[in-house]
Amino acid sequence: MKIVARRDAAVLSKKIKLSGQTVVFTNGCFDILHAGHVRYLAAARALGDVLIVGLNSDQSVRALKGPTRPVNLEEDRAEVLAALAAVDYVVVFEDRTAEGLVSEIKPDIYVKGGDYEVKNLPEAGLVAEYGGKTVLIPEVPGRSSSKIIGRIKES
Repeated sequence: MKIVARRDAAVLSKKIKLSGQTVVFTNGCFDILHAGHVRYLAAARALGDVLIVGLNSDQSVRALKGPTRPVNLEEDRAEVLAALAAVDYVVVFEDRTAEGLVSEIKPDIYVKGGDYEVKNLPEAGLVAEYGGKTVLIPEVPGRSSSKIIGRIKES
């Protein structure tokens, strides 16, 4: 199964690494999946052997995006992500940031979108501490869940 319980994520990552494969990790809300997400996840997957995606829980998305989000429930968001060829595993997490999950999984490569700066990512500091690296992937212009929601509201 591609959707993995949080309690099993660290063991999974360790097994992958012991097999000599590179673990790539990214995280996000992935509320309304769009081409920007698909391109981003494919680019992240191309950086290593196995891509694990940390998915913000519904509670976490509300804390980050406000009371009207997420549009899609975490079970649905996880299922859609898991169906993508680029995604090897999905792990739902409750926190506002992925720091805890990153410290458990210890990915070789941590990936975020180009709208972030490494110095502002608490996860990047953790990754650097154990010798991993953080990679920023450029945004796909004009593609975001918030923009899609805005266009729907306008029409």
